[in-house]
Amino acid sequence: MKLTMSQALVKFLDNQYVSFDGIETKFVDGIFGIFGHGCVVGIGQALEQGGHNLKFYQGHNEQGMAHAAIAFAKQKNRRQIIACTSSIGPGALNMVTAAGTATANRIPLLLLPGDTFACRQPDPVLQQIEQPTSYSTTANDAFKAVCRYWDRVVRPEQLMTACLNAMRVLTDPAETGAVCLAMPQDVEGEAFDYPDYFLKKRVWYIDRRSPVNREIDAAVKLIMQSEKPLLIVGGGVTYSEAWSTAQFFAEKFNIPIAETQAGKGNIRWDVPLNLGGIGVTGGPAANAAAKEADLIIAVGTRLTDFTTASKWGFQNPDVKMLSINVCSFDAFKMDAVSVIADAKSALLDIMGALSEENYYSDWGEELDDIKSAYNAEIDRCYSVYLPDGLSQTRALGEINKAIAADSIAIGSSGSLPGCMQRLWRSTYPKTYHMEYGFSCMGYEICGALGVKLAEPEKEVYAMVGDGSFLMLHSELYTAVMEGAKINVMLFDNSGWGCIENLQNNQGTDTFGTRFLARNPLSGMLDGPVVPIDFATIAEGYGCKAYRVRTVEELREALEDSKKQDVPTLFDIKVVHGSMSDGYDAWWRVGVAEVSTSEAVAEAYENMKENIEKARLY
Repeated sequence: MKLTMSQALVKFLDNQYVSFDGIETKFVDGIFGIFGHGCVVGIGQALEQGGHNLKFYQGHNEQGMAHAAIAFAKQKNRRQIIACTSSIGPGALNMVTAAGTATANRIPLLLLPGDTFACRQPDPVLQQIEQPTSYSTTANDAFKAVCRYWDRVVRPEQLMTACLNAMRVLTDPAETGAVCLAMPQDVEGEAFDYPDYFLKKRVWYIDRRSPVNREIDAAVKLIMQSEKPLLIVGGGVTYSEAWSTAQFFAEKFNIPIAETQAGKGNIRWDVPLNLGGIGVTGGPAANAAAKEADLIIAVGTRLTDFTTASKWGFQNPDVKMLSINVCSFDAFKMDAVSVIADAKSALLDIMGALSEENYYSDWGEELDDIKSAYNAEIDRCYSVYLPDGLSQTRALGEINKAIAADSIAIGSSGSLPGCMQRLWRSTYPKTYHMEYGFSCMGYEICGALGVKLAEPEKEVYAMVGDGSFLMLHSELYTAVMEGAKINVMLFDNSGWGCIENLQNNQGTDTFGTRFLARNPLSGMLDGPVVPIDFATIAEGYGCKAYRVRTVEELREALEDSKKQDVPTLFDIKVVHGSMSDGYDAWWRVGVAEVSTSEAVAEAYENMKENIEKARLY
């Protein structure tokens, strides 16, 4: 079939399917795009021509639309995607940040940026970056560091191997992440006689990898030797849909559960063995158990510094690591005994073998005590009263109580992910959507749009700080265009409060982290708070907006918002510094070794002491 490269690409993408547990799903739902001279007459023409079932979504910032695509794929458990196309130069480079977000979080993201001319005849073209040392280098080479697969299609027939390799990576649970197929704008329009077998329906099988007997035996031996194991539930449990299996495993052997940001919500908050979030943004219960545990069973987690408290959180001198992960790169972290397998398959096989040994942990009433104390602490945070205004934890609690149990809460950056992992009470799987592998500011509203496109029947709530909102909220307009009702819960604390806390906790006075006007007397940014009416911005987009200063106003707005059919924004003014505190976890950051400040010097000495208590690898 004689087609242009772009037309063949559209036909190919339209015919890709995945099969998981016998359920077949169309893999590519559609394409996000912002058309420019590098793509509008190539892939834009192919999409406009029709003859396909791909939906076109109009983005309004390339990074924003790509983040929406990431959230869509994450909510679909990585079994359906929305591809993204852009022009060359600035449009392409705007997607580099999103590529990093996808790869860090192991989420499939297909990027189709336009590129300079392969023939080079009209060079240098508009938006081209010329490199005297390599004429073949373009802006799209910037994607190489943040993608799992990168290719440039400089001849139309190269599309075939490029597409097959792209799909290989996108559908591989162990290898998935961002994929970039750079498309020179002249090649996008060039024709080739593509064979029928390239364009026909193709099914990619996402099989559950089972552990081998050696791995099962090693895992059972390790668990049998432990008295107080701790089960860490990570994002791999989500994508494996192993939430029921993980809970049954824990209950059968009396093993407490701790949650990562990606794994939170898999187990109901009120399950007795669920001790909640672990690590730097975790709560007191899981962190207490982590310090006492003699075996960490890490399931589907990358064991990042926030989960492990910079490898400081496991204080038992005899603690050992057992890691169950489909990705070998993650399974061997922290010198763990590894089971390289699908989470559900591995837990079931280990459970069967462990049951024959009649194993039961030695955890006793102390779990009930720390769980009860933790629930009381959440209740306290949710009822904090401040005479000068609304606290962040109180506002979060009111939202948590008021929204439907199957609503989806989204977050990504700032102090809100900490408050949410510590305090948010999730009832159903897939209702807690946190991007914390990259903690990318600006993801929240874009992510809310992507989740709403994935689950249009659910209410979606984006928890976003004022700093993150200012970085990227253009896809709020896209939500209005799509009729996608999302709810933006904007917590305005007049600055980057999370980083200010870090700054102050390491001995440095507040500097550059508050949103303050420049003081003409001092010449510094230490004047009054710059007031912003975020509600007016949202109203300008066509959203329903609420101005919230009190608990009563928040409650009334939450009820009224349920009646709306357009996106809503809550401009919630919260008291500065009213977020939750950490709970006995350490995070290693680079503190100044020399300083004129005694507080900084003390923070440096404290860091050295904690390094001595942490594992080296």
